[in-house]
Amino acid sequence: MLFETRCAGCDTPGLAICRTCRFALVGRPPQPQAHGVIAAVPFTGRARDVVLSLKYRNRRQVARHLGGLLVNRLVEAGVHHDLDVVTWAPTSSRRRRQRGFDQAEEIARTVGRQLGVPTRRLLARPGSSTAQTGKNRSERLDGPEFIAKPGLWGRNVVVVDDVVTTGATLLAAADALRQQGARDVTLAAVASTPAAVGAKVLSFRHAPRAVAA
Repeated sequence: MLFETRCAGCDTPGLAICRTCRFALVGRPPQPQAHGVIAAVPFTGRARDVVLSLKYRNRRQVARHLGGLLVNRLVEAGVHHDLDVVTWAPTSSRRRRQRGFDQAEEIARTVGRQLGVPTRRLLARPGSSTAQTGKNRSERLDGPEFIAKPGLWGRNVVVVDDVVTTGATLLAAADALRQQGARDVTLAAVASTPAAVGAKVLSFRHAPRAVAA
């Protein structure tokens, strides 16, 4: 069995993200929300499909493109100066085992490389901390629990995630980093769910395809 490369946005055979979908991902950034997370694209339409392909179809190659979009947004926002380290809000251990990777880490490492800033694993979730995926907006408000590595006194940190809904995950990550002395924590995500959306995240509509040789 051979798995042919298909676009993560429209499932067209060819590139990991086709030219049409690349253009669809370029546009105005999401409107600012109360959580203060800097996001590159709205979590709607083609952008939503690409992000969900990364999470649920093991399309790790698109993380570089999504990370590049987030880098552009951080530069536009003027927060790329004087950064010491890039990190990410880790998914739960169960999700990581299921997927074989952490999508936020893949994006964060691209962000670090493109900004010329070290990327480090600074956060961990206790074993009892559950994933946010599948919860509705009200259920997400408390956020997961994080533990940050010590020795961050005076450091300026960017913490990255793939999607922000209420901001609870990234805000909890920021609190943990500040408890270990981080001076300034910038919250960043590839995509932001519109504030009006309160339902559970919809399931991904595309099914994986395999093409016989």
